[in-house]
Amino acid sequence: MKFDQIDQPNSSSFLADFHAQKKELLTYFHYLPNPTSYEHRALSLKSHQVNRQQLTSVVREYMMKFQHNDAVDKHLAELEKDALVVIGGQQAGLLTGPLYSVHKALSIILLAKQQRQALGVPVVPVFWIAGEDHDLDEINSTYTPNFGRLQKHTYNDRPNRKQMASETEVEAEKLQTFIRGIFKQFNETIYTKELLHKCLNMTKDVTSYTDFFAVMMNDFFSNEGLLLIDAAYQPLRKYESPYFVKMIEQSQEIASLVVEQERVFEQAGYGLPIQATKDSSNLFIVEDGERFLLRDNNGEFVNETAGLRFSKQQLIDIAINQPERLSNNVVTRPLMQEMVFPVLAFIGGPGELAYWAAFKTMFEHFDMELPVMVPRLSITMVDKKSNQYLDELDLQVKSVFDGELQSHKQAFINVIKDNDAEEMILEIEQTLIEQYEKLENHLSNAGPAFSLLTKKNLELHKKQFTYLSRKIEDTNLLRHDVKIRKFNHIEGTLFPEYTLQERWFSPLLFLNEVGPTLIDELLSQPFEFNGKHIILTF
Repeated sequence: MKFDQIDQPNSSSFLADFHAQKKELLTYFHYLPNPTSYEHRALSLKSHQVNRQQLTSVVREYMMKFQHNDAVDKHLAELEKDALVVIGGQQAGLLTGPLYSVHKALSIILLAKQQRQALGVPVVPVFWIAGEDHDLDEINSTYTPNFGRLQKHTYNDRPNRKQMASETEVEAEKLQTFIRGIFKQFNETIYTKELLHKCLNMTKDVTSYTDFFAVMMNDFFSNEGLLLIDAAYQPLRKYESPYFVKMIEQSQEIASLVVEQERVFEQAGYGLPIQATKDSSNLFIVEDGERFLLRDNNGEFVNETAGLRFSKQQLIDIAINQPERLSNNVVTRPLMQEMVFPVLAFIGGPGELAYWAAFKTMFEHFDMELPVMVPRLSITMVDKKSNQYLDELDLQVKSVFDGELQSHKQAFINVIKDNDAEEMILEIEQTLIEQYEKLENHLSNAGPAFSLLTKKNLELHKKQFTYLSRKIEDTNLLRHDVKIRKFNHIEGTLFPEYTLQERWFSPLLFLNEVGPTLIDELLSQPFEFNGKHIILTF
């Protein structure tokens, strides 16, 4: 596996400034990722009150249903004693969701290892599964490359109910059919049959989206001791009960602080990533199995659409007696995560880092600091066929991201274009337009109806000329299909729809090509958290 780095494609000005560690960003963060920050954060966590025994018991109980090894047990024991945590999370996407879920887990594991060595204290990796998320449109499908285009595979139509992923059942037989359909799009390799068999077996004992996600992630990373926890896990909700009470009591302050901080972020030219509002309670409640966002209405917590209305005391009573009915939104989830765990560093994607920039004053309100914020690793994996085609076209991988490959493709299309036929069609069309103008002038005295009729008739001819031009172009491209397919394969696999591969494909696409050693090979690469985009070529 060849390792290269390029500048981050499609990077925002905020992310560029973050990687440059501009001091102005300390307006939004307590720490920027550097050795001094990790040392100071580790010291500050000594005063962070965590019931380690109860917390570890919750995580241990959650992980009992998964097969794990000594590395997991070691990290649980360290968490119970005095370990710090590197944490990150993601929705429970099918087949782990897009590759960035795996990249995030890699980042968490590698940073935990680095800081364990640098600080000389136990640092354990934790993956927070957002099982309370009800946006099933984002988690019930995946994509495969298909002749340069994205092909979507959906497990199930989104149900009308706003049900949490952890409460949404999956059917083993239907899930197996879904997986087989995806594998039909893969090239057959020496690993395909075994990988398919393994994935099908994983479906047998899972009951929800979150179960399936956790089983697969645990299979990938249990050897590294990655600790998993589902945000919707009821014992965790009970542990969080007093924290929910705090959030309810301070909901108006939370909303106001985030709105004000986000406004400062916007004034710096970074936009409004959350679009926070002062009337948001930033909490969801589950009613009859559905999840509803509550709004603050003169001290009451309401959702008009669902006909829900709670006084502050009623919601506090729910937090104390039925905390499993409550869940966090994008604002309070980070706050809850930091209250629950002794977090040294948070691994996030570009969007998450922008969200967290609005939370500094909110954290200070609770006498807390933001952890060290670290962008996750961003990776493109170059399959063997794309690498071969790049060599044949005499192009570098970076050409995919800087527009050079697209320019070469367009130049080739221009060269093979039948210009003579195009000129003939244009001449015929222009002649016809002139004749129709004469006809329209001739009929001008016959009334406006004929003018409209001639214009309409001319438009029909123009559509036919357009159709003829496209058919000539398509036929010409088909004659050069071999080379065009090479361009399309590279684009569609490495930079689909001009966005990073990691936002679309499941890791199964590359496990099928590289085999079961893929995760270990990824973990062995010389990754640095330097803001570069990593290119791995098989």
